[in-house]
Amino acid sequence: MTPPGSGSDAFISIRGVSKQFGPVRAVEELNFDIGRGEFFSLLGPSGCGKTTTLRMIAGLEYPTEGSIKIFGEEMGIRPPNKRPVNTVFQSYALFPHMTIADNVGFGLAMRKVDKAEARRLVGEAIDLVRLTGMEKRKPKQLSGGQQQRVALARALVNRPKVLLLDEPLGALDFKLRAAMQLELKEIQREVGITFVFVTHDQEEALTMSDRIGVMNDGELLQVGPSEEIYERPTSRFVADFIGDTNFLEATVEGQGEVRLTNGAMIRARTHSGPGSRVTVSLRPEKLHLYTDRSEVKDGYNAVDARVIRRLYFGDSLYYELDMGVGSVVDARVENIPGLRRCEVDEAVVVSFHPEAAEALTE
Repeated sequence: MTPPGSGSDAFISIRGVSKQFGPVRAVEELNFDIGRGEFFSLLGPSGCGKTTTLRMIAGLEYPTEGSIKIFGEEMGIRPPNKRPVNTVFQSYALFPHMTIADNVGFGLAMRKVDKAEARRLVGEAIDLVRLTGMEKRKPKQLSGGQQQRVALARALVNRPKVLLLDEPLGALDFKLRAAMQLELKEIQREVGITFVFVTHDQEEALTMSDRIGVMNDGELLQVGPSEEIYERPTSRFVADFIGDTNFLEATVEGQGEVRLTNGAMIRARTHSGPGSRVTVSLRPEKLHLYTDRSEVKDGYNAVDARVIRRLYFGDSLYYELDMGVGSVVDARVENIPGLRRCEVDEAVVVSFHPEAAEALTE
């Protein structure tokens, strides 16, 4: 199956796009596509170029080099108001003296849309973001999450082909943020338009996105579905940035086999030839602990270790392990009834499926 946003299915096409601010190269030769109706996230640390990329799609910045096309049309130096996009920022920029309905309908009023039609569109947009009954309130009478919904409704009411969102949930507290992630994804499904979402929050990107583009130092390192980005990182940076992982230095011995620095031979996903130095990425939740090798499932790797510390997190137990590889290895085990808890200083066998061990060359 062809992934959304590739080839002829591309709705937004970014080709050879770079951006320079004086001597600073903020974005370096980006090449990727976004599909129609896709929820696409640009993810990376502060200063990686993701917001600059979003601003270039919006027309708030222009590329130093390269091409941006939306629905097959070259955007060039077309200004923001001439592009089929709307943008929602972290600061909602609502007019404090206006009602919710007037805030949502502001863009329609500027376009001189017929008043009856405008009322209908505003009503639909407010209903979409679950704020029906609050039309006459002022922004200061709403919570942060409700204000975020007003900003979203104001952007959606203009029926853009693309909605650009720059850290729109950044100002919300943890619980509200988690709730709004689900709300935002549901709204995107309902309206069916393309969302391009910028965030530095890995969980946020994994939860909502159809695909993710991971950026660092102005470069796009990997693009793929959420599951692929997490399960099959192509670089050490992506593996480290997306969730928690262990890194074990190793040498490739053969196809699908590597030797750890403690001498243990394990099976892993390899992409380079014998003799290559690699770093094996192992997610903590992929590791299983046993006190007897006979308990290890067929086909799984098994490496001897010793428990250094055990941490209790309610839903899970974290173990710090000494595997003789020069660094502490973390394992996360689901806290279920009847689970045998390993003790500090106890000898254990660390087991994991070969597919969980990704041998990275960079």
